Amino acid sequence: MNKKIQHIVVLGGGAAGWLSAGLLSAEHPDKQITLIESANIAISGVGEGTWPSMRNTLKRIGIKEIDFLKHCDASFKQGSKFINWRNLNPGENYYHPFMTPQGYLETNLHAYWQQHAAAQKYADALNMQSFICQAGLAPKQVTTPEYAAVTNYGYHLDAGKFASFLKEHCENQLGVCHIVDDVVAVNNDDQGYIRSLTTKQHGDITGDLFIDCSGARGRLIAEHYNSAFINQERTLFNNSAIAAHLPYTNEQQEIASATLSTAQPHGWIWDIGLPSRRGIGYTYCDKYCDEHTAVALLKNYAAQSVGAELAEQLHTRKLNFTPGYRKQFWIKNCIAIGMSQGFIEPLEASALAMVELSLTMLSEQMPQERKHMALLATRFNQRFSYRWQRVIDFLKLHYILSERDDSQYWLDIKTAASTPPRLAELIKIWQYQPPSRFDFIENEEVFPSASYQYVLYGMGFDTQTNKAKNTFNNPEIGHYFYQQNRKKIAQYLQALPTNRALLKQLFEQTPDQKAHL
Repeated sequence: MNKKIQHIVVLGGGAAGWLSAGLLSAEHPDKQITLIESANIAISGVGEGTWPSMRNTLKRIGIKEIDFLKHCDASFKQGSKFINWRNLNPGENYYHPFMTPQGYLETNLHAYWQQHAAAQKYADALNMQSFICQAGLAPKQVTTPEYAAVTNYGYHLDAGKFASFLKEHCENQLGVCHIVDDVVAVNNDDQGYIRSLTTKQHGDITGDLFIDCSGARGRLIAEHYNSAFINQERTLFNNSAIAAHLPYTNEQQEIASATLSTAQPHGWIWDIGLPSRRGIGYTYCDKYCDEHTAVALLKNYAAQSVGAELAEQLHTRKLNFTPGYRKQFWIKNCIAIGMSQGFIEPLEASALAMVELSLTMLSEQMPQERKHMALLATRFNQRFSYRWQRVIDFLKLHYILSERDDSQYWLDIKTAASTPPRLAELIKIWQYQPPSRFDFIENEEVFPSASYQYVLYGMGFDTQTNKAKNTFNNPEIGHYFYQQNRKKIAQYLQALPTNRALLKQLFEQTPDQKAHL
């Protein structure tokens, strides 16, 4: 039981596998890291959006931002824009920016907005980042140090290129052992811990800690340890997606600063701007929409920007998934990370963020030996069960507030029967008061209360007016922050370059300038 953790084996490549190998190798140089991946299993390659946390993750792995941007066809993401989620009115949209409104914890900004600025959209009144996104601007200037920010940002990236880039860095810079082979057997020791993985060509690969990044199959956590899958199709209906790469109409076309999410009759379409192309896809529920209809809707969406002829030529691919998560994520010496842990539709780009959260907890609380491991496994399972439930709550919030009634899909997905009890209770509370930090008490919530406010009031939710005058409900303080936001809008719109202009400037820098970054 006191066996030391010296050799960590990662099963599966892709972004989850190589992020695991990279971060653990960089932060635990005393450990031997081996990654095994099959040549016969393609990565999903769809998760093209990240949270701002990815900046810190890449920095911890030892990657230069300029190298990442160039090799991964990456651009800057500052939030999400939701189009026609509330209703079908022309031009209806709202933003969920990455920045928390200035003064959010100091005063009741919602009360100020409601009483003095309700003619403006919630995010527009309290956060200048929606204006930055509307103008297609970058989150910083060329002189800003790497990973630093003027406005908070994550990335849009090519998922396939990202995995390849991480692989090269892990092998060449961090010394990760890479084995391309198929696992044909999983072997336990007499205490039920995994002793080794038997491969076709390389024989038995022994290890002390095994990380399952084998995707939805869950080769270790599901097939070997039989961790039950908690299906969430009753709450979040979507289980299919049609994905495509969409070219720009010209090389200088502006790159969107936010993920565009446009609601459709049976789901929604994502639209992600990269330097060389756009990534688009229709996420839907196959109980309400067949594949032929989904493809037609996606091509119709594409035709609005590139024309019918080019849209009709798009190569599409079908993806199937079951929304849900494992009952246990860490069993014995096996930890599931990535899609083996769970997957919910790509709304709000939570997939890579859950990978990062998992790795951060594992890296900072690396077990020293098996007794320690058993204690950490219990805590990890509790924490990530809570986190998956909060992801589901937050995504469901986008649907239940919709006024859309143009299909049976929208009528059914809004019902009380499909709403998680905790979210239903919070909705009742928010009729009297806005979401606050008291609603979300974990020290590292997946989505903070400010995110809930952006969605609630972007979707037109009505919270009872609070006219009480006290320290927290102070209209003068609210007005001060409102005016500060107005000033920043003018300053930032004038000072920041566009996404494409900044990327061009970064890529054209001299070697000396790049060394500075």
